[in-house]
Amino acid sequence: MNQKSGQNSLGLDACFEDEQNPIVLFKKWFAVAEKSEINDPNALSLATSSSDGMPSVRMVLLKGLSEKGFVFYTNFNSKKGSDLKKNPKASMCFHWKSLRRQIRISGKTVVIDNKEADEYYNSRAYGSRIGAWASSQSQTMNNRNEFINKIKEFEKKYPDQKNVPRPPHWSGWRVEPDNIEFWLEIKNRIHERLNYKKKNGEWLREILYP
Repeated sequence: MNQKSGQNSLGLDACFEDEQNPIVLFKKWFAVAEKSEINDPNALSLATSSSDGMPSVRMVLLKGLSEKGFVFYTNFNSKKGSDLKKNPKASMCFHWKSLRRQIRISGKTVVIDNKEADEYYNSRAYGSRIGAWASSQSQTMNNRNEFINKIKEFEKKYPDQKNVPRPPHWSGWRVEPDNIEFWLEIKNRIHERLNYKKKNGEWLREILYP
């Protein structure tokens, strides 16, 4: 890195570094976001599409990260769960206003293994675990009390807060990235974009016009 000019070897801002592995760079940017964002630095928009190509997007939370990819959790019967069962491709977007940075990720999704899902589920608050049973996510209800009553029913069924099994319809998906783009806002909209594209198992870097 060219410390004097504050640029990396590609002429981009020093925050892009000269990292060949985008997962490593993501972790560095995320660590900075954890210190600067007011809340939920792990919040991201997740885009899926139905079998007929209709896109759908919503906010979720990143709950796992490794060289394999980016993990979030949901009800398999939700809209996103239904989409992913039919079309396993998805995109993620992190936007940290405090840093004026954005990261876009795209790739195929896979369901994580039961051990990993159980470990995360058991780390959740009692109310959140009960909610996973009570919520028929994305389905219609007659009124809010219908949901509240279901919560009470499952609280009676699972009174032991240390022993609430994970619902079979609730687990995690991992986005296995084949493209990761880092974006930095620059004055006059002359933004900087660094894209990583996976080819034959290797990450290739390329600069994109803003």
